[in-house]
Amino acid sequence: MASSPCGNSNFDSGLEIKTRSVEQTLIPLVSQITTLINHKDKPKKSERTLAAIHRVGQAVSVAVGRFVAVGEAIAGENQELKDEMGQACFEARRAGDAIAQLTDVGSVLPTQSDGCVTVFSERTGMVKAARLLLSSVTKVLVLADRIVIKQIITSRNKVLVTLDHLERVSTFQEFVQIFSQFGNEMVEFAHLTGDRQNDLKDEKKKARMAAARAVLEKCTMMLLTASKTCLRHPDCESARINKDAVFHRMRCALEQVIEIVTEARSCGENKILPTSIYNGIKDFKSSVECLRENLYSSSPQSVGSQLEALVERTEDFTDSAYTSHEQRQAILSVCQLARQDTQQLMNAWIEAQSVHAKEATEDMEVAILKTCQSVGELRRELHKVAVGRASDLLKVHGEQLPLRALKAGGAEGNIEAVAEYSRKLTEQKEQLVETCRLLCHVSGSEPLEITCVHAEETFHVIGPQIMSAAQTLALHPSSKIAKENLEVFCEAWESQLGDMALLLREINDVFEGRRGDKRPYLSLPRPGKHMANLKTVKAVKLDAEEQTSMAKLGLELRLLSSDVDTEVEKWQDQEHDIVRQSQSLASMAYNMHLFTRGEGLLKTTLDLFHQAEVLSEEGLQLCSALRTFSTQLVDGEKSAVMTEMEKLVALCQQLQMGAKTPVQGKTATFQKVDSSIQTARGILAVVVSVLPFCNKLNKKYKSERSSLGSPHDWRERQDASTPVKEEGALNSMNSNGFGVKSMEQHMAGLNLLESK
Repeated sequence: MASSPCGNSNFDSGLEIKTRSVEQTLIPLVSQITTLINHKDKPKKSERTLAAIHRVGQAVSVAVGRFVAVGEAIAGENQELKDEMGQACFEARRAGDAIAQLTDVGSVLPTQSDGCVTVFSERTGMVKAARLLLSSVTKVLVLADRIVIKQIITSRNKVLVTLDHLERVSTFQEFVQIFSQFGNEMVEFAHLTGDRQNDLKDEKKKARMAAARAVLEKCTMMLLTASKTCLRHPDCESARINKDAVFHRMRCALEQVIEIVTEARSCGENKILPTSIYNGIKDFKSSVECLRENLYSSSPQSVGSQLEALVERTEDFTDSAYTSHEQRQAILSVCQLARQDTQQLMNAWIEAQSVHAKEATEDMEVAILKTCQSVGELRRELHKVAVGRASDLLKVHGEQLPLRALKAGGAEGNIEAVAEYSRKLTEQKEQLVETCRLLCHVSGSEPLEITCVHAEETFHVIGPQIMSAAQTLALHPSSKIAKENLEVFCEAWESQLGDMALLLREINDVFEGRRGDKRPYLSLPRPGKHMANLKTVKAVKLDAEEQTSMAKLGLELRLLSSDVDTEVEKWQDQEHDIVRQSQSLASMAYNMHLFTRGEGLLKTTLDLFHQAEVLSEEGLQLCSALRTFSTQLVDGEKSAVMTEMEKLVALCQQLQMGAKTPVQGKTATFQKVDSSIQTARGILAVVVSVLPFCNKLNKKYKSERSSLGSPHDWRERQDASTPVKEEGALNSMNSNGFGVKSMEQHMAGLNLLESK
């Protein structure tokens, strides 16, 4: 009972605690009651101890009284829960009064000669009162939690009604009015579901909720431009298909959220995730290792069948057209080794059973070790194949050639080109979908499996949507809204590629046992190094509302961090100063992103400001590396790099000054947090734009230096027009890195529709 209010066998089994908030509310009460019960075991107590017990008992009674008053107020506002809540409150008040009576000093006998008071043991009564109190308080909390669920359902219903109205509008004026209402309702729904996601105890449910909310976030932007395109081109079939797909996906995501919060079992929910190879290996090893404890817990035939089922699932790898011959042979060889080791284990096992051995024999111990080793090797081989393929795909598809070609073909009205590059995008989509499926097999945790499935579904759905948007633009090449619509879907695709890069990093972390921990330079600044100017700052934590408002900035920072990592991987010289400084900046920015979610190493605003100061110092080190690098360049190229470096210097100095400036009060602290994250975002945006440019020049410099003999010759042979072209390319890439445009930008552009 002391360990958990849910762990008692006599506790109401119908009151499963599913949220952290309910659990955390009960922990202090459990602690107090445990103290009272333990003291009831001792018949004699000093007056001091007795007074302390009395204070605890009275405190519990008063706290329960206040708690019950809140519960009764909730019951008054929610008639459907009035009877249940009223009964639970009555029982809680009765139990609180009983505990107060059992700890009343007046109920004990006078002090004896030894200075102690004899107390008749009422342990049975205290235990009974404690159980009643915990059960009734938990019931009140669970009933109150139903109110939260009701709020989410009500919010979802409002969104659905407005969504139906949006789907049926026929005029632009009506659309603007309803979409404005829809946007407000979606913001409310996002806040409610975000709080619920953070409160859930079940990590699988949290992952499913995160996936559904990600769909809603991206689809809100798509719905806006797809609807505008349909209104502008009402007779265009591809525009209608594009719009219908967005509405359908939004409704599915809304339904999934409700299934999670209500634990409903719809047809969609009955679709259980296929067993991953990782889980299959884990279960198989568990079965094998259990033989050390009990030779007769299962049969040799069942373990053999378990291995065959596991090997059969590796066909997702070996049957893939994208798996090389060498990779396929390596997987098949490890599978064959696992079969041989398992057969040796089965032989030793049967022999041990035949002589009625009570524990595993020495031959069995050796066979168990070899079998576990071979299936462990199988997991490593499959991980290497899946992660290697995903990394290669992200590098290849990072160029976004089919997307650029579709945009160009659509803008030119070239239907044949759009059809050709749609086929190429379909091939790319199929590769990504299959790769997500392989990553699911080796992800290493159920939440990551869910994220892999979400990525697979996203690529599967967005691919055809991009094609329909491109077809619409090809049919109406002068339509600005059709062009904007295609851009939004392409950005969603690019955003999902960024999410996949993060997923890949998390899968690697789990495989290597880091469980998401970052590299050493991500840790908090060393004590004393950055404290001098921050002594007057009070460390505080962001509340739920502030974390929600930080979520978008944090997402932008996460995507930019991923973009930096992607660009860094393209450098041949991984020890280059520019590479090392950029890696460090990306990791610190990722840590700041985790702060906006209430996770990671940065726990308070003071931690965040420390990290911001360190990030600014690292950024200035990168500026120094860029200055050194620019000395090798010709004038035009040097000017382009120096321009970006000056932007970086200004942002780093701004971040440094902001981090050192003391503030007082919650509002000022929140504004400082917002400013720090925005400035860090600006720094990473510059880094993302400058990395590919410097990488290209670095390769070019090395190549031409080797053929021309010296850097001086190389600089003199550059074409004068090249620097201008490269600088333009550099400026065009200097974006914020966020996947889709903000709703505000889209809303501001609504009035342009009538003129297009």
